[in-house]
Amino acid sequence: MAEIKLAAQVRTEFGKGAARRTRRANLVPAVVYGHGAEAVHVSLPAHELQLALRTANVLIGLEIDGKDALVIPKAVQRNPLKGNIEHVDLLTVKRGEKVNVEIAVHAEGDLAPGGNLLEYVQNTLLVEAEATHIPESVTVSVAGLDAGDSILAKDIPLPAGSVLAGDEDAVVLQVVAAQVEEPADADAETTEA
Repeated sequence: MAEIKLAAQVRTEFGKGAARRTRRANLVPAVVYGHGAEAVHVSLPAHELQLALRTANVLIGLEIDGKDALVIPKAVQRNPLKGNIEHVDLLTVKRGEKVNVEIAVHAEGDLAPGGNLLEYVQNTLLVEAEATHIPESVTVSVAGLDAGDSILAKDIPLPAGSVLAGDEDAVVLQVVAAQVEEPADADAETTEA
């Protein structure tokens, strides 16, 4: 995964009014924390941050007052109506450090014939990976699975360098039988006079 560079400005004003002024200037308020260091409040360019966060678990290189920091997004708050980013919590990481992140689960292949449905019990999988080599997603084959079959977290092949960090016996995908509507009873179909 490539590192995305962003220039950050240190924020000295806090509170609702200051955050609104920051957003009007096309900046996003953010907090950088981790490794026992004191939290740093910064402002990031809104458009560049929006583009960067299109990739899940993106690795961001921040330049804060001439110092470089390597971060990953921990929490992103969006406006529920407009979808704009309102605030971001960023976690400081080091090269070679292992981090726990959630990666997307994708299914491929055709289920066994019979009109069965694939249900995602979990859309993501918690894995431990090196901060600079976080996988974007994992793909699971569901070819030939029939009603009642399921795929557990431990059954999903992970990319090299990644280890399962969540419950290994958790059901991630399961196949359920399609519910068939019963034909209407002939006695129930009486006409009203």
